[in-house]
Amino acid sequence: MRTITHPYAELKGGATGGASGGEWVRGNLHAHTTASDGSRPIQEVVSDYAARGYGFLMISDHDILTGPDEYARVTAGDMTLIPGNEVTKNGPHLLHVNASRLIAPDPIRQNVFSAIAADTGFAIVNHPNWLADFNHCPIERMREWVPYAGLEIYNGTIGRLDGSPYATNKWDLLLSAGRRVWGFANDDSHLPENDVELGWNTVYTADRSIEAIVDALARGRFYASTGVTIESIEVEDDTIRVVAPNAEKIVALMQVGRRFAETRGNSIEVRVPENAQYVRFECWGAGESFAWTQPFFVEG
Repeated sequence: MRTITHPYAELKGGATGGASGGEWVRGNLHAHTTASDGSRPIQEVVSDYAARGYGFLMISDHDILTGPDEYARVTAGDMTLIPGNEVTKNGPHLLHVNASRLIAPDPIRQNVFSAIAADTGFAIVNHPNWLADFNHCPIERMREWVPYAGLEIYNGTIGRLDGSPYATNKWDLLLSAGRRVWGFANDDSHLPENDVELGWNTVYTADRSIEAIVDALARGRFYASTGVTIESIEVEDDTIRVVAPNAEKIVALMQVGRRFAETRGNSIEVRVPENAQYVRFECWGAGESFAWTQPFFVEG
């Protein structure tokens, strides 16, 4: 008998919450300040995101840990600030989410992943399709590295640089090979006029503590978005229903990025194909706005 394993199982009221007692909160995990190559000091960056209604933010300056000491000097209102670092030198860039110490940028990146695993939080592979060859982070290396929580399937700043801001192709290659990794959307903000509120992660969390938000992210209890809102995600036996009120089209995909169903409108209901290893959904909105669910894994 087949079973479908997915991170939305405990949302008794669908994506809108309900009996499980949590709330949906959006946030960004990739932002820079003048401490590295950003254009604004930390207080201006934090204040900007707080004014936009973000629930959490991580400052990720290059090879610099931004933690409790730095955050104690800024005002964030109700927004939760997560300790972090972007491991940058000597190789492909990685986020260390909820870092408690600075991890050295070892050119052997597997050593970095191992060090993060021994610390707190988790790792994310950044903007895999950056640069003129669309290959800042080769899929061969991503297949080898362990462990990491996921990859940026959307990085807003790459939209004005060489390469592609999207990396769902590499996500599907990893998922098709059996890797259980989540898809993240982040701003990678450097410039206020270009790089803010481009992509975010909407997390279902029990509360707004660092621990609860990081735990939900690590477990995949979120969807990534550039403007589309997912209202409900429901699974019954081998049928999945997704509703996104401001979507104009919803696409269902399985291994190697194959589309097996598509609907014009703001909802879709599909039966998982017999030969599916996983399925995921892309909700397409106006212009270039999207939302991406996390994968639903098929077992048995």
